[in-house]
Amino acid sequence: AGVLITAIAARALARRHMSRLRAAERRARANERLAEIGAMTGGLAHEIKNPLSTIGLNAQLLAEGIDELEIDVDSKGRLSRRVSALRREADRLRGVLTDFLQYAGQLRVDPRPADLNAVVEELADFFMPQAQSQNVRMRQDLARGPLMASLDVPQFKQAVLNLLLNAVQAMAESPGGAPRELIIRTERRIDPDKRPFVALHVIDTGPGISDENQKRIFEPYFTTKSGGTGLGLPTARRLVEGHEGRLELHSEPGRGTDFTILLPAL
Repeated sequence: AGVLITAIAARALARRHMSRLRAAERRARANERLAEIGAMTGGLAHEIKNPLSTIGLNAQLLAEGIDELEIDVDSKGRLSRRVSALRREADRLRGVLTDFLQYAGQLRVDPRPADLNAVVEELADFFMPQAQSQNVRMRQDLARGPLMASLDVPQFKQAVLNLLLNAVQAMAESPGGAPRELIIRTERRIDPDKRPFVALHVIDTGPGISDENQKRIFEPYFTTKSGGTGLGLPTARRLVEGHEGRLELHSEPGRGTDFTILLPAL
């Protein structure tokens, strides 16, 4: 009886082992397939982007040629509007492809010690004119002293820039007359395990995000904005996580939104 029980147990163990092997093989094949699809779509996007640049350049040359035509004003205006529409669509598609390549491409982060406050000040100076052009008041509320973290500065700036653009676009959809304020705040934090963190808040006074949309806000291609690609926030989160940090969302409909980046402090 003991030998029979041992044999049954051995067969059951072998079946479980084979089942795990087959599951591992399926996962490996799926991962290989995803890698192939990623490489193929990235290559396809690059192939589309090159002729789009040619289309944009030729549309610009066409616009210049139309200006020099000796035809009546109405005809010239009609041709100019059509060429302008062509240029706008080429630019929009180029932007979609750029966002896709940034999101889908292999993430390479080269972090080095940097002062978060200094990085934020540089980015705020760069972004200020764009905020002002949208009638958005932008202010900084930075913690005193350097906030050292391990940052790939260009990649990190891109993540924060995506959040700033999202905030300005959200406020553009606020009811007329509503205050438009964009606040960038930094602070020091200690997590429950007594580990030091640095935090960066991007706060807007826009319409806020509904509970339903908050559940989907980081999904690729999900957007509530007209003309949006739905890749800005997923890309921002991916870049933050590449820095071993996390991106949190706090929002209340009618009262604005706070995207918070948390990074281990040095």
